[in-house]
Amino acid sequence: MKTKFPSAWLVPVVILIISGLAPAQSGQQQKRAVVVNGQAGEATVYRFKGHRYIELEALARIANGSVTFQGNRIILTLPGPTANSAAVATPNTDQEQPEADPRFSKAFASAGIQALATIKQWRSTLAYAVQRGVPGDGSRTFILRDKATDGVRLASAAASNDSDKNGSQLLTNHFNNVQAWTNKLIDSRKSMGTANLSMSPDALNDDSLYQKIDTCSAFLGKTFAGGAFQDDPSCH
Repeated sequence: MKTKFPSAWLVPVVILIISGLAPAQSGQQQKRAVVVNGQAGEATVYRFKGHRYIELEALARIANGSVTFQGNRIILTLPGPTANSAAVATPNTDQEQPEADPRFSKAFASAGIQALATIKQWRSTLAYAVQRGVPGDGSRTFILRDKATDGVRLASAAASNDSDKNGSQLLTNHFNNVQAWTNKLIDSRKSMGTANLSMSPDALNDDSLYQKIDTCSAFLGKTFAGGAFQDDPSCH
């Protein structure tokens, strides 16, 4: 059971006393601000033979705890630290964080260059066929497409840091754009539009998707060779 006790019953306790506050009384007892587990309150602190004492009842009240007597034992129960006291140890998330390393790992940079070469072979073969009006439905380039697919997959597997992963995403975007351009040519071939492309010497110059692919290919080549991640709109 929880029992109140005379204020004269005192025991020594270890507790945080906020310094710098003027005592309300002089002599052997003083009113002091007391903080227990982040909970603040005021209690009388007694000084006797060089030691400080505080009433258990006051201590329990400030900490939202309890005092229980069981036979010849006094049980003081205090709750754990509050959110306010725990917040003192919380790191400041507003502090500037170190910038991520923009460099590619050697394994990814090497795999990226190889994958880019397979994609370039694929789209260059298609471009050659378009410019010369070579008949076909694009099936002859499927082997090159599959080779490029494997190259992109290997580069993605080699990605080991954030820069690698960002570079892998650009490489994948580039592959997807070439695939979209391939599909466009196949659809055009089915509608007999490829012949019209072959008749114009500037056919590819007028093809906005091909120009985007060409720009991204050159950009990725320099980026992988340079060894550090950069971004460019043509690879999106």
